[in-house]
Amino acid sequence: MNIVLGDNRYGKAETRLLRVARLDDRHEIRDLSVSITLAGDFEAAHVRGDNTNVLPTDTQKNTVFAFAKEAPVGEIEEFALRLAWHFVRTCDPVREARVEVEEHPWAHVHVRGAPHPHSFVRTSAERRLTTVTCDGEGATAVSGLADLVMLRSAGSEFRGFARDRYTTLEETGDRILATAINARWRFSGLNVQWAESFAEARQALLEAFSLQQRMTPRRLLRSTRNTRMRSKEMTRLPWIAFSSMTSHS
Repeated sequence: MNIVLGDNRYGKAETRLLRVARLDDRHEIRDLSVSITLAGDFEAAHVRGDNTNVLPTDTQKNTVFAFAKEAPVGEIEEFALRLAWHFVRTCDPVREARVEVEEHPWAHVHVRGAPHPHSFVRTSAERRLTTVTCDGEGATAVSGLADLVMLRSAGSEFRGFARDRYTTLEETGDRILATAINARWRFSGLNVQWAESFAEARQALLEAFSLQQRMTPRRLLRSTRNTRMRSKEMTRLPWIAFSSMTSHS
């Protein structure tokens, strides 16, 4: 029996990075989870156990820490692009690098009406995301968010659904609706105002959820995909559309 090695990749998953900027009057923190996946000429490692072309995952982890120390992290898309380009440009066997970054939000604790300079609280379970893929000739970025939890206390309906002998649910024209949204959107280029584009996309989700009449999770997905980015700032961005979205109610 002939065994053929198919597409393969390896890397370091979920390197946790906490970057503390110690300013004169306060500290600021960035809490990231970084996953790196490399593809390329690694057949010898799989077939013969020859690790000559294998960049250790420990080195990949160290690179994340070093890049965060050597320069400001910036927007997560910028940080992911720096890492991805580094691996394809400096490691000859690497044909493609994919870097995924999740950012966890923190805010200063308010003590006696003022933000404490170095005490923080996690603000929510929502996370900002990006996935950057670089093949040495170009790069793509897909950004998004996870676990954006929203609730409507009215204006949601569920009726006209299929029934069988096990169905006991009553139809309703007004109910409470709570859902968690995971969304991704793809950019057609990299000359992007990353922070502004994220804020605009997130606001589009909030508006679609709030303004849609007779809201259901399925209608939320459709109406959000059709939401236009209306601000003047967004018209300058190489924006396409949401590439995928899931809703869990």
